Amino acid sequence: MTNREKSHTKNPSKSDSKSRRKRRLIHELMRLFTGFCVLLSCCLLLGIVSFIVIRGLGALSVDFLTGVMAEVGASGGILYQLLGTLLLLLTAAVVVIPLALGCALVQSVFLTREAHRRNITLVLYLLNGVPSIVFGIVGMIVFVQWFGWGKSWLAGGILLGLMILPTVCVTLIERIQAVPKKYIEAARGLGLSRAQTIRSVILPQSIGGLFTGLLLGLARAAGETAPIMFTATIFSGATLPSGVKESPVLSLPYHIFILAQDSYDPATKAKLWGSALVLIFLVFLLSLLALPARLRIHEEANHL
Repeated sequence: MTNREKSHTKNPSKSDSKSRRKRRLIHELMRLFTGFCVLLSCCLLLGIVSFIVIRGLGALSVDFLTGVMAEVGASGGILYQLLGTLLLLLTAAVVVIPLALGCALVQSVFLTREAHRRNITLVLYLLNGVPSIVFGIVGMIVFVQWFGWGKSWLAGGILLGLMILPTVCVTLIERIQAVPKKYIEAARGLGLSRAQTIRSVILPQSIGGLFTGLLLGLARAAGETAPIMFTATIFSGATLPSGVKESPVLSLPYHIFILAQDSYDPATKAKLWGSALVLIFLVFLLSLLALPARLRIHEEANHL
């Protein structure tokens, strides 16, 4: 036995104390680094939002929100852009709600093997990592070319719904898993079938998770340009759709994208910042509506 081994054998507490101090130091450094990153991200976000608010606040007015675009965006308002964006979000919500409910119930209730549940969760995370431009290209191939819809609001809504499906599913799965087991066991003890248990116990307890995930997903979808620029939206010449085929809509993200290319015109620049501010307000509103429900879910989970 060497002298170093003998010293460790004689003083094990001293070695453990050094190891604990080292781990504590690393922990504190990582906590400080994480806090710095969070603070930096918040400052950058606050700076960007403040810049847009300062630039766009002067363009906001009743006429801007209720008027129709004119002079290639240099004058007029964004009425149909706003209505088109809301239509796409509403369509995405109608598409994603049944898909998310089915996927979450299969993953949390109907599947009994843990390996199958992990596979579904893995697929959801992989789908969440797919770039939005890929959704746009696939949608153009499937809906525009194969189905022959051309640019259609329905195609854009379906793509946005599929894009936010992982967000809604994961949030709903977390909420279903947080339902107290005693509620489910009591329902089964009363003789309720699996379908009756889902309808009477699981869904009422989990509806907040669905609502929260939906709002968070729609907040993300509201600012997406790539999935709809190939399939659903144009810059001008559209109002409210009257059908499915060749029925594009105007939208705020694509409107901002086009105006940004003509920002050398002072009049266009003012409309650009005003449109960006309206879009940020829409995203902020959806996120703000989801916050109370999300906090309530965490509070209920902590009390269980």
